[in-house]
Amino acid sequence: MLGNALIGLREGLEASLVVSILVAFLVRTDRRRELPKVWAGVAFAILVSVGVTLGLTLAEQALTFEASEALGGSLSIVAVAFVTWMIFWMRSNARAMKAELEGRLEHAISMGPLAVVVMATLAVGREGLETAVFFFAAAQAAGETVQPLIGFLVGIALAVVIAFAIYKGAMRINLATFFTVTGFFLVFVAAGILAYGVHDLQEAGILPGLNTLAFDVSAAVPPDSWYGTLLKGIFNFSPQTTVLEAVVWCAYVAVVLTLFLLPQRTRSTTPAA
Repeated sequence: MLGNALIGLREGLEASLVVSILVAFLVRTDRRRELPKVWAGVAFAILVSVGVTLGLTLAEQALTFEASEALGGSLSIVAVAFVTWMIFWMRSNARAMKAELEGRLEHAISMGPLAVVVMATLAVGREGLETAVFFFAAAQAAGETVQPLIGFLVGIALAVVIAFAIYKGAMRINLATFFTVTGFFLVFVAAGILAYGVHDLQEAGILPGLNTLAFDVSAAVPPDSWYGTLLKGIFNFSPQTTVLEAVVWCAYVAVVLTLFLLPQRTRSTTPAA
């Protein structure tokens, strides 16, 4: 649940910051009449995200075991791609996000009411669709819906509170540090999702090695123990891990964490002659 809460917090804060930037821009430029259009776009993005989640769940229930595992494994890999992209995008573009969103909203206002609704929908919808895929993958990994849902809702609720406090000036937070710290932990969460996705594809018969174990620590870490549940909830750790799962997990962490920890190049701001 903690891993899901972290993803919910991260995705929720991104979406909430997008909304707060759009609202603050309209209030600051005395164009409050455009606010209902922005809120309409936000509401539509949420409805689409919920619809995608329900659609994936219903589709998965109608499939055979092998097809269900194939779908779950594939979407887990898609979710990892989203997480990885999100980690690096926010690390590189967080500072420029405000100016970019304000520019896009200004352009949308000049085009008309529908453009404002569409712009707000797309700005928030990206995080919403990512969250829908994350939630489906997390529910597949946990084998249930309640715990992942609680984790996501707790994370999203906390994100909304933080974003509102920042908007009202009641809280100051170093977003660069926040996204760096959460990004570090999300690398390990994503590695667990990826390993689980590989396991699903092995159960579906798409990848080999289902019965070739790298280790089996079920006796030391029972899946139903509190610490086994904790490791499963945060990192998708499996006491019985196949060789392919272990290789994929180690390779992902080694590559992504190394790239993430590399110092960023500062962009040159020297004006052209």
